[in-house]
Amino acid sequence: MLNVAWTSILGWDGKFGDLESVAFAPLLAPGNMHQTESELVAKLGAVPAYLDAFGRVFGTPKITRRAIELALATFQRTIVSGEAPFDRWVEGDEMAISAEAKRGFDLFNGRANCNACHAGWNFTEGAFYDIGLPGDGVGRGRAFPNSVKLHGAFKAPTLRDVARRAPYMHDGSLPDLDAVIEFYDGGGQKRPSRSDLIRPLGLTQAQKSELRAFLATLSEDRGSPATLQLKQP
Repeated sequence: MLNVAWTSILGWDGKFGDLESVAFAPLLAPGNMHQTESELVAKLGAVPAYLDAFGRVFGTPKITRRAIELALATFQRTIVSGEAPFDRWVEGDEMAISAEAKRGFDLFNGRANCNACHAGWNFTEGAFYDIGLPGDGVGRGRAFPNSVKLHGAFKAPTLRDVARRAPYMHDGSLPDLDAVIEFYDGGGQKRPSRSDLIRPLGLTQAQKSELRAFLATLSEDRGSPATLQLKQP
């Protein structure tokens, strides 16, 4: 959910157009919270504090699906990444990250070509790629069945706080960052839909360690202003 306010298309396969449309998917899904809309509305309506809060915000104490969607989405847009060592380094603090991590940043933007998919301050532009991960997921191809390249293409997520978010990939199939780096080093499964950006890298063990060291610098410092703001009542 980090920096989701800046994501224009949501879901691993991009099936949601905005945050409001995402809200009820896990609430109603049998594999998640498995509620009905009427059950959820009744539960919230039984809590006087919610009735008061919805009344103050929406002008009526009546709780509706749309009001719930708006409330959840508005909160989710406040979930932003805080300052990380990488940010301090970019701002001029040469001691903020190690020499190993700096070499990893060079690899990220150079030989490893990670920045082709994980670009910008948020380390993603929200685009979809088939990276050659084993499996038969349709991904973005569900919406574009005639596109070869979008079959099996899933969204490139933000790398902010990535070292704290195992397991990885849309299916959680890679347990840690070492496994992710090894996967990309191998180039994934070669198939027509695989992105032209994906290829075997042939990294040394030292280079893999440098990449991992760089990725660790994208985790926000605990107690940064963004974290403290979210913890306020």
